[in-house]
Amino acid sequence: MQCVRRQPVRTKSQESLYRAQIKTTASNNLKRLGLEGDKDLQFLMNGGDLLKVRSGSWKKTRYYKLQEDCKTLWHESKKTLKSKQTFSVEDIEEVRTGRQTDGLRKYTEESVEGRAFSILFKSQQKGLDLIASSEEEAKKWVGGLEKVISNIKNLTPQKKTEHWIYSCMRKADKNFDNKISQKELKSFLQDINIEVDEDYAEMLFQKCDKSKCGFLEGKEIEHFYEILTQREEIKVIYGEYAKTDGLMSAADLLNFLLNEQREDASQNDALQLIEKYELDENAKAKQQMTKDGFLMYLHQPEGLIFNPAHKSVYQDMKQPLNHYFISSSHNTYLLEDQLKGPSSTEAYIKALLKGCRCVELDCWDGSDGEPVIYHGYTLTSKILFKDVIKAIKEYAFKMTEYPVILSLENHCSVAQQKIMAQHLISILGSTLVTKPLGDQMPTCLPSPEELKGRFIVKGKRLDKLDMFSEESKTAEEDSVTEEEDDEGDEEDQEKKSSKTKLLTLAKELSDIVIYCKSVHFRGFEDSRDKQSFYEMASFKEGKAVKLAEEAANNYIHHNTDKLSRIYPAGLRTDSSNYNPVPLWNAGCQIVALNFQTPCAEMDMNQGLFLQNGQSGYNLKPSFLRDQDTKFDPITLPEGPWLKNKSLHLMVISAQQLPKVSKRESSIVDPIVKVQIYGVPADTTVAETQYIENNGFNPMWNENFQFDVRVPDLALVRFLIEDYDSSSNNEFIGQYTLPFNCLKNGYHHVPLLTKKGDHLSSAGLFVHIMVVDAE
Repeated sequence: MQCVRRQPVRTKSQESLYRAQIKTTASNNLKRLGLEGDKDLQFLMNGGDLLKVRSGSWKKTRYYKLQEDCKTLWHESKKTLKSKQTFSVEDIEEVRTGRQTDGLRKYTEESVEGRAFSILFKSQQKGLDLIASSEEEAKKWVGGLEKVISNIKNLTPQKKTEHWIYSCMRKADKNFDNKISQKELKSFLQDINIEVDEDYAEMLFQKCDKSKCGFLEGKEIEHFYEILTQREEIKVIYGEYAKTDGLMSAADLLNFLLNEQREDASQNDALQLIEKYELDENAKAKQQMTKDGFLMYLHQPEGLIFNPAHKSVYQDMKQPLNHYFISSSHNTYLLEDQLKGPSSTEAYIKALLKGCRCVELDCWDGSDGEPVIYHGYTLTSKILFKDVIKAIKEYAFKMTEYPVILSLENHCSVAQQKIMAQHLISILGSTLVTKPLGDQMPTCLPSPEELKGRFIVKGKRLDKLDMFSEESKTAEEDSVTEEEDDEGDEEDQEKKSSKTKLLTLAKELSDIVIYCKSVHFRGFEDSRDKQSFYEMASFKEGKAVKLAEEAANNYIHHNTDKLSRIYPAGLRTDSSNYNPVPLWNAGCQIVALNFQTPCAEMDMNQGLFLQNGQSGYNLKPSFLRDQDTKFDPITLPEGPWLKNKSLHLMVISAQQLPKVSKRESSIVDPIVKVQIYGVPADTTVAETQYIENNGFNPMWNENFQFDVRVPDLALVRFLIEDYDSSSNNEFIGQYTLPFNCLKNGYHHVPLLTKKGDHLSSAGLFVHIMVVDAE
């Protein structure tokens, strides 16, 4: 191999070579994604002008282009060519065609419908509203982006790692000659979140620099990649069971599945895994599994910590609605805080795509006779009621087909209530429940199965379910709004209450409240004697928590045949959340949280509803459905709920943790916390030591034991933070799942961002063993 001296400035011939290399890099990346020769992708890589829309007066042309790594979009202003910006395709939540965002609907004409599209992001980053020069170009942009997103999502873990590492290497290759110097190697290692001392970096470099010319290129870079991605812990586990000429036979793999994973597996199951995940065709032909195939298996659903049997709908969905925990949102229209933040249809879309099944609509009189939604008596912005209903209809059943409850907070005049009813009926059509199911008057709530694809309205009703009344009259005294239950500011409360007392209810709106009539809670005895099965109360968090702590068994009995909705206190103006677990322990079904706020409480909510097909409905344990139950989460009397399990957990390693600081030289010091949430006796936390300066492949090998008395109500949360001795640790990633969804054996734990999105390639590797406690 010939050594070539580096030059700080590229000559014309070097420039030509550089361009050729860029073209080759792009071609290789398209191959990795399986998109070589795709015309839409070529169009994206050539780039083009798009009109960016921010407001009625701010519409500017920007040049957009997909970079050679096939995962980064670059754009610049034509006037200020220096202001270049990029974002990753992996950060895109959705590419939406047409004028389907608040901004495009508000600031553009219907005539651009076919040329308009939007790029929406997973994080808080503002979405891009764009208009192409023609409908054909818009289709190419949307089609190309969707292909890249889909293909990156479907890359194997190994391919994702390879793609990411080579992208980082190109970034470290400062003069674009496809060679890596020792200095660039150090920069590259920092970029992938690992700090090494000078001696180790030099040793690693010398080991790979076979040509001894001071640079790594070609096969030397490949060798460096192999050293870097070697998983010592996988090598040890594989070596324990690979007893057939250094490889795993089907019998060896079965031995691993039975002894380590504690699976009820057969020889045929082992053969299927080899057929499915072995990468080496020669090994596959011999019905053997290599170390790479074994690692591939451990990264697939069968090798992840979440039990695949619980991933699809596996629970009985034919019981009454009150027998389920229901994923629920508070003030769903808000994107930020409760006082001055924006309201948006986008907030409903995000909540529904996270599996939320109960959304809230605060309805007020709007101008031009059109009802609006916003947080009353605040500076939050307003959106049209009809636009919200359209967005809900469009996205309600994309994630799951089980029913959506529309929780109405009605502050409108009779005239605008009638318009609300018209919009609900005309937009939702036959999907809206407007009368009891079946031919006879029901005696209990219908099931999620019976209500598939349907909308239920929760709100006030003028009369009993089996009676009808004149056009409009004052709502029944016991029909209240959320604010009347709120113990917030008295003066502000007085204003709201005086308006509420004067409120009259339109029969048209009243008539479509069938199964969820809002009533005031006056005590458990009153509810037991007077509350009908279709009537439900809302509780502010403070009142609900007090009942859950001081009268848990009574609250559980109440919730065996009635729905309860819990909502955050009015003082949570920052949209913070309360702990939902004590309310679930008391059998409360609709525990409404601020979905827009990343926090541990939302992690618990998403973790609980990760099971059962992410349907948004989880069947409550039998002891929370039994009307004669003696269960009390505080005192824990003897009963079938005490299953006493011991969780033996080994935190082994992590892979490719993201940086938390913007500084290039910053490397994380990861620490793992394992948190158990459930009944008070089970709630606990344990943590590992921190690993200094290694976010790429930190290794702990630390053991923990947790004794869990009521596993049916327990959640397990894995939290990784960047340790800091002088201030609070910084969040890196987390994963929460129900205790009963844990799989025994060696497993990877996928990691999520604060917003609940998957961290590509990052993960935790653990060993789990759940046994009966002695």
